[in-house]
Amino acid sequence: MTTVCDLLVRADQILTQNPLRTVIEQGGIAITGDTITDVGSWEEISSRYQSVNTLDLGNVLVMPGLVNAHTHAAMTLLRGVADDLPLMEWLTKHIFPVEQHLNREFVELGALLACAEMTRLGTTSFCDMYLLEDATYSAVDKAGLRILGGEGIFMFPSPAYPNTDRGFEIVKELHAKWKNHPRISQSVMPHAVYTTTPAILTRCRELAEELDLPINIHLGETPAETEQCLKAFGKRPVPYAHDLGLLSPRTTIAHAVDLTEAEIDLLAETGTVVAHNPESNMKLASGIANIPYMLEKGVRVSLGTDGAASNNALNMFTEMTSCALLHKVQSMDPTCAPAQSVLDMATLGGAAAMHRQDIGSIAPGMKADMIALDLNAPNLLPLHNPVSHAVYAATGAEVRMTMVSGEVLYNDGTYLRIDYPALVAEIRAVRDWVRSKLV
Repeated sequence: MTTVCDLLVRADQILTQNPLRTVIEQGGIAITGDTITDVGSWEEISSRYQSVNTLDLGNVLVMPGLVNAHTHAAMTLLRGVADDLPLMEWLTKHIFPVEQHLNREFVELGALLACAEMTRLGTTSFCDMYLLEDATYSAVDKAGLRILGGEGIFMFPSPAYPNTDRGFEIVKELHAKWKNHPRISQSVMPHAVYTTTPAILTRCRELAEELDLPINIHLGETPAETEQCLKAFGKRPVPYAHDLGLLSPRTTIAHAVDLTEAEIDLLAETGTVVAHNPESNMKLASGIANIPYMLEKGVRVSLGTDGAASNNALNMFTEMTSCALLHKVQSMDPTCAPAQSVLDMATLGGAAAMHRQDIGSIAPGMKADMIALDLNAPNLLPLHNPVSHAVYAATGAEVRMTMVSGEVLYNDGTYLRIDYPALVAEIRAVRDWVRSKLV
């Protein structure tokens, strides 16, 4: 007797990322609603399940959708603006002045462009901190991706609010508006220690506890931030945040570059998640996070691109490659940051950063978030090790299909939700506006 499901997927290779890290040849996946019902060989799955919808992908590698654990989606509008500068000069003299003029329309367009880029390059979920975040949620609602987002909280006015009190009200309003959406989740997101105060950070923690929400913050990004924090508060960023109660399993810190081993031990003890951004950190010369020591100590490490203004792409495949190679050469140890560990950061680690138990692998009970890579691509031939190919050989251009919650969003060059030609025309018009605002 067979069981009816909504969709059967067949592929020559399935990289599951399940606890055993099983790779299945000639595999099949049964999907019911937005959830994976079963995974196994095609012979097994096709004999157990029947469906009027079968997606035979052929010679592809199906794998979990990648999770971008830290970005600022709408900053696609600022891609290529003020390159090759140190972080604080880049932010305060070029980025912040343009952002002060943002409106909802521009943020939604920038976020929709980011969704198009990530969909095309195999990212199915992302964590996002930005301004006018309700507009980003609208873009995500249209595009079909999954997000953990939050309005950035600052001690000064932003395009979204005239004062911090109103910023906290917006966080509550966003939570009330979107809390029942199947793909949109909310977090409390103070921007950084240098753009907030102890009172603001304490209030963020209290609000996160009140609404049972995660917390995301930039922390320990540069030595300059550390010096500023020592001068202002007499403590380095990680101990400062810990003393305010911010470090906990509900918290993800982005960058975590300028940390001592004792501070990394503290992250492990408190269950804090790290979002590692190697390409952005390299481009801004912020430094190299001690990821090998974090992994050794059991810190939950995820992988992110940061915004398109400081990367300058939202490509998790190239981010994986950069991560693996950077830490090998930094440690002068070719066994450091092996492919499986890096792939874990981009999938299961990303699930930890999203505070979800139901994404990051292809297994029964997980959300049907998956992508398919073309194994006929010359850079993926011959296939000896799918994990190696995903981390070292793939570029994102090989993505043939992207699916979220059982819905195909991109297939063989076609977006099924986004009107991409119309989006391109709108983005070209926005370019002139951005140029008019540059200092």
